Amino acid sequence: MWLLPPLLLLVVPVSSAPITGPEEAKGLEQGWLEVQCRYAPGWETYKKWWCRGADLSSCKILVKTNGSEQEAKGNRVSIRDDQSNRTFTVTMKALRRADTDLYWCGIERIGSDRGSRVNVIIGPVPVTMGNPAGSPTATSPLSEGRSLLSSVHFLLLVFLKVPLLLGLLSAVVWVNRPLRSSGRRPSQPHDSP
Repeated sequence: MWLLPPLLLLVVPVSSAPITGPEEAKGLEQGWLEVQCRYAPGWETYKKWWCRGADLSSCKILVKTNGSEQEAKGNRVSIRDDQSNRTFTVTMKALRRADTDLYWCGIERIGSDRGSRVNVIIGPVPVTMGNPAGSPTATSPLSEGRSLLSSVHFLLLVFLKVPLLLGLLSAVVWVNRPLRSSGRRPSQPHDSP
């Protein structure tokens, strides 16, 4: 019977921190959020899970892998395990303010599971005022993208096009500059009598 603990060491990998994740993850309401958790060598084929709750032993599992790299899906949540990189990624979609809570990325094992706590914070969608009806409208990534494109165009104009144009103008002026005399007259062909 005293051989059982050493045999368990061969079956269950031992590590001080078999799984790590970010302490905090932030997202915006109506958006999506990805949380990446890393695990130590030897845990590749174990089932990985994502659960919600303040305590690891009593949290509610929202999604769990089957020990393979196949993506598992739950309600607005999915989990994908990349065993070659020893990471798994949890994606939460259609975020709500009520999703703000403590979550755990974990590994299922015989005995007590291992987990890493993640504080998920979901903020409100930014709102802008000033439309004709006076009601708030959400800013869209597309309009922010256009603003970015216009600023990139402006930067190209200022730092690339304007200096290039000034350089070309300087070259034209330099080539067409009047020749200054150096005290000698340019030689003229002599007429023969």
